[in-house]
Amino acid sequence: MATLTRKKSGCWEIQFLDSNKRRRSISLGRRFTEETANQLCKTVERLIHSHDNSLPIDKRTFFWLETASAEIREKLAKVGLTEAPKRQTCDELWTTFLDHKVKEVKSSTYKCYEEAKRRFFEMFDANERIGELTQARMREWKASLKEDFATATAAGTIAKAKAVFNWAVQNGWLDVSPLKGVGRGSYKNRDKDRHVTMEEYELLLDACPCGDWRTIIALARIGGLRCPSEVLRLRWTDINWEKSRFYVRSPKTEHHEGKEGRLVPLFPRLREELRSLFESEASEGSEFVITRYRDPERTNLGTQFGRIVQMAGIEPFRKPFTNMRASRSTEIYSEFGAFLESKWIGHSSRVAKEHYLQVREIDFQLAAREERQDERRKDQEKSAFSVSPEGTFL
Repeated sequence: MATLTRKKSGCWEIQFLDSNKRRRSISLGRRFTEETANQLCKTVERLIHSHDNSLPIDKRTFFWLETASAEIREKLAKVGLTEAPKRQTCDELWTTFLDHKVKEVKSSTYKCYEEAKRRFFEMFDANERIGELTQARMREWKASLKEDFATATAAGTIAKAKAVFNWAVQNGWLDVSPLKGVGRGSYKNRDKDRHVTMEEYELLLDACPCGDWRTIIALARIGGLRCPSEVLRLRWTDINWEKSRFYVRSPKTEHHEGKEGRLVPLFPRLREELRSLFESEASEGSEFVITRYRDPERTNLGTQFGRIVQMAGIEPFRKPFTNMRASRSTEIYSEFGAFLESKWIGHSSRVAKEHYLQVREIDFQLAAREERQDERRKDQEKSAFSVSPEGTFL
C-alpha cells in the first residue's frame, strides 16, 4: 500500500513499505501536479503488487512507465521498484543521430552535422551523460563558438546541435533539451559583402583559362545561380534558346513542394557565353553545360577562382560565388522589383533583404541626382512584364 501526502512546502511525497518492511519514500517537486502525483502513487502500488507476488508488470503499468519522464523512472529505480533507465552518453547520442541522418540528408548537410559534432566535443566529453548537460553549460559553449568563429558559423553550429538534442527528446532519450531557451544567434554576416561590378566581370572573363570557366562566372554573375550546386546541374536540354529562358534545378530548395527549380531569363550576356560554349568542340555530345571541374574530390572551384582573380588584376574578395550572385540579385531587385528578383534568383524576399541585397556605389550617385526622383516615378509606371528581355537585361 502506498500513501500520497503533501508537505507544508507544497511538494508531494509517496510513502510505502518495501518487501523487507523498510519505509521508502519518493519526493516530487512543486512542479509536479496532483494528477501526476496520484498516477505515480497508483503505479507504485501496482509495482509493489507485481514485485511481492512475482508477477510480470501489467500492460497499463508498462505503458505508463514507457511514457514517463526519465526523472520519474530514475526515482522509481532509486527505491528498487524498476530497473535504472539507460543513461546515454553524448557520444552515443551523436553517433546514433548521424546513423539515422546519413540516408535522410544530402552529403553536404551531413558534413555540416559532422563539423558541428567536432566543435561540440571540443567543449564536452564523449562519455558525459546527456541528462546531466545543463543550459548554463550550453550557453558557455555558445559563447566560446562566438569567440572562435564568425557569427553565422556559430549560429549554424548551434542550430545543428539543437536538431540533435530535439531528436533525443522526440525519441525519449531526454525530457527537455539542454539547448531549449538558448538562441542559435543570427546567420547574418554582411562583413564579407562585396559588389562585383560589370567592369570586374569583364576582367574576370578575360582571365579565364577556358570556355567552361567563362560560363561558370557568367552563370553566377549574370544568371545569379548558386555555384557549384546549380551551375554543375545545368544541362543543355534545360536551355530554351527560342524563348530566351532556361530551367535551373535547385538542390537547396528541392525538398519544398513546388520549389524543385525555377525559370530564369536567358540574359543576353549570359546567352553569349552559353552559345559560345555550346558551339565549341569541348561541348560536343555532352549532357551537362559544364563538363570540366565536375569531380569534387579533385577540383576546388574556389581555389581556381582565386587564381583567375589574381590574373585579372582585381582585389581579392571572400565568398566570390555568393557575392556574384548577390550582385546580380541587387541589380534585378533594383530594375524589376522584389517579385521577379525572388522568382529568378530563387529565394524569398526576406532572405534577399537579410543576406543578398547590397548597397552599391551607383546607388549613392543616383540618390544625389535631383532628376533621379522624376526618373524613378516614370520607371514605376512601367511594368516589368512589358519590357523586352533582349532589350534591357544585362
